[in-house]
Amino acid sequence: MAYLPNTQTERAEMLAEIGVDSVAELFREVPAHLLNPQMELPPALSELELAQEMGRLASRNRELARWDCFLGAGIYSRFIPAVVLATISRPEFYTAYTPYQAEASQGYLQTIFEFQSMVAELYDLDVANASMYDGATAAAEGALLAVTHTGRNRILAAETLHPDTLAVLRTYAAGRGAALELLPATSGGVTDLERAEEALQSGDAAVAVVPQPNFFGQLEPLPELVAAAHRAGALALVVADPIAAAVLEPPGAVGADLAAGDGQQLGIPPQLGGPTVGLLACRQELVRRMPGRLVGISTDSRGGRAYTLTLQTREQHIRRERATSNICTNHALMGLAATAYLAKMGEGGLRQVADISYRRAHELAGRLASIPGCRLPLEGEFLWEFVLETPLPAAEVCRRLAEEGILAGHPLGELGPQFSNWILVCATETSAPAALERYATALRALVASR
Repeated sequence: MAYLPNTQTERAEMLAEIGVDSVAELFREVPAHLLNPQMELPPALSELELAQEMGRLASRNRELARWDCFLGAGIYSRFIPAVVLATISRPEFYTAYTPYQAEASQGYLQTIFEFQSMVAELYDLDVANASMYDGATAAAEGALLAVTHTGRNRILAAETLHPDTLAVLRTYAAGRGAALELLPATSGGVTDLERAEEALQSGDAAVAVVPQPNFFGQLEPLPELVAAAHRAGALALVVADPIAAAVLEPPGAVGADLAAGDGQQLGIPPQLGGPTVGLLACRQELVRRMPGRLVGISTDSRGGRAYTLTLQTREQHIRRERATSNICTNHALMGLAATAYLAKMGEGGLRQVADISYRRAHELAGRLASIPGCRLPLEGEFLWEFVLETPLPAAEVCRRLAEEGILAGHPLGELGPQFSNWILVCATETSAPAALERYATALRALVASR
């Protein structure tokens, strides 16, 4: 039986209703080569043969722990306490999907409630939600929230945001019919305050979206940018590193209306780039426009503590036309990992992680900048991520050092030819002192041999 058992008459009626004559016309926007492509698949394998083949393919991967890793750019190598994996490995958690009869899942609702509470405290804002995909989509959802709340249609985004975040913002804005404009940066790699003021005052901006720290690792003049947005009647959305929020003034403390971020650093391994979990928090007056889901606490019929889905604005819960977003899956397992991590580390642990990362990054930056021909092209303050300029193309440096077991960083040539010799380097608490020495020694030898 066909998966969709519609008769030809019923199909014709549906096509007529939407104003097309045929199924082919319905899919006319899809390029022809993508319609029913022929897949060149090898012959079927037995279960034993398949297991052997999958093992062979998997053996080509190299565990991140076997490298000296200085990659950052949005995905970071952080130490994950054993309790995190032990918690998310419990079958009642890792087999759970979106609880449609949510209140029957009290344990899961409690973990989401704790997650929201910790994120709100971390960002110093009134309320946080759950079920956000990642940092980029959380930022985009926050920007659209601001558009809806203010009734304005301009989104101003710092060009120092992560390129992936900018790409997602551009897609979200286009779908909403909103205008996305970039706030330019200074030569020092941070948002130009004067030009940001001009952009904000030149029209009705709904929101200013700024990072802290930014993609280049630089600390932005956050209080001034937030104040400028408010003077223009716009909301301020800070895309904040959650570890950095433990040692810097958090978004709420500088007056931000919204904060977004990626929770990957909170107990979630890099795992080929995802999945992670998005963080989104806001002031109380914005709560009814929050996307995703919001778990609250109440009492049951016997007076005991009970958790409940207080706000359900996803398409799965309410009519599509009333949904605040099209979020339609559940990242609660990754949220649980972040919750276990934050509970284990506490405020003191987060500060210690940040302090060690800061010290090791600055030590590494000093060593690398002392190599003849190398320098730090940006002069601003940074935490654990910085830009290094080398006399060789960045892509070549990264390739050559990878041959020696060193992931030197993220080459920035993709941003434009002016960045072809720039590498975004990151050091964290997992960057051992011996690894810093190996990096500096290998780069010094490579530069000397050119």
